[in-house]
Amino acid sequence: MDKLRMVGGMPLKGEVVIAGAKNAALPILCACLLTDQPVVLRNVPDLQDVRTMLKLLQEIGVTVTFPDASDRSHMVLSAAVIKSSEATYEMVKTMRASILVLGPLLARMHSAKVSLPGGCAIGARPVDQHIKGLKAMGASIKIKSGYIQAETKPPTERLKGASILTDMITVTGTENLLMAATLASGTTILENAAREPEVGDLAELLVKMGAKISGIGSDRLVIEGVEKLHGAEHVVIPDRIEAGTFLCAVAAAGGEVFVKHCRPDTLDAVMVKLKEAGLQMEIGSDWIKASMHGRPKAVSFRTSEYPAFPTDMQAQLMAVNAVAGGSSTITETIFENRFMHVQELNRLGADIAIEGNTAIVQGVEKLSGAIVMATDLRASASLVIAGLAAQGETQVDRIYHLDRGYDRMEHKLTLLGAKIERIK
Repeated sequence: MDKLRMVGGMPLKGEVVIAGAKNAALPILCACLLTDQPVVLRNVPDLQDVRTMLKLLQEIGVTVTFPDASDRSHMVLSAAVIKSSEATYEMVKTMRASILVLGPLLARMHSAKVSLPGGCAIGARPVDQHIKGLKAMGASIKIKSGYIQAETKPPTERLKGASILTDMITVTGTENLLMAATLASGTTILENAAREPEVGDLAELLVKMGAKISGIGSDRLVIEGVEKLHGAEHVVIPDRIEAGTFLCAVAAAGGEVFVKHCRPDTLDAVMVKLKEAGLQMEIGSDWIKASMHGRPKAVSFRTSEYPAFPTDMQAQLMAVNAVAGGSSTITETIFENRFMHVQELNRLGADIAIEGNTAIVQGVEKLSGAIVMATDLRASASLVIAGLAAQGETQVDRIYHLDRGYDRMEHKLTLLGAKIERIK
């Protein structure tokens, strides 16, 4: 397994270009199943999760072509022929987002068989809200031998529009039901819908494909079903979590970095906290110039659904707090096991204690390099940030987690002057 080795204690300086958003690209890739015409996508990030999703789609029958073999961010997907309506356990167990094929397959093919997702390191992510919504739209669903087996009633008929209120805010649940509703007969209303920008990006593509959706960006989506969707072209939005991660790296390690091709308007909650920490920022329409000279200040925060502070940025800002002046409290409300990076940060010399769903961070002046192990995607990023701020050499093991959500992070950090390398 690959590892990252770095020597910290040096400020970052230069430009970094933000890739397309992983959490927007994955449902957008699945949207190609809703039409027999080609869907052209640009700014798709070259990540392990994206490659896994493409492999799953190809098993289903989607053809994937790259107009320029050297540019994997630009692709054409065609689901003219669906060979199989099944997503096997072998595919789904490696990436929980594979559940996103359920809605579009059921809507277009009238049946789908999708493996229940396996365990997740950061906590339970139940799919009961997906099932509840699809049942409300007239689907017959059975859980058998570890698979969700769904079909319309009768099997040749379309799903039916329904009013659906989910018990909790669920991003993938909203996306699955949104895609299914585009081809349903009648009107579907999704109440308590997730408001994340990635959900909005999926909705924008669906509208380009001929879907009728109103309320995009709100917690109430209204979808008038149509009989058929057509092909379209779309550019995936920039990854707000990658942008936020690099901002945290500057806040922890110091320096001046120009963050290009980002969406500052999707980062409000993160930037508010980083400003409190002392990070200076100039903000443009698609760029942020960030600088930090001196030690950051400790900031307390609480994760919640968008537009509040994102759980996907909790670990990275904790790494900043680890070297900040003062103490802070971090409350995690989304995932019950999302503090597994704490013991690894403490191996680097951080002073962090956990009480229930709250972490209490006493900032230290210096971290010291050590060998640490990544436990999940965002935990990996927090360890890299801490390693950049630490004195001496840090080695991060099991970075396959990192590769799931960051495109060549070590390469981008090298361009910013960091001493970091990948060890095969």
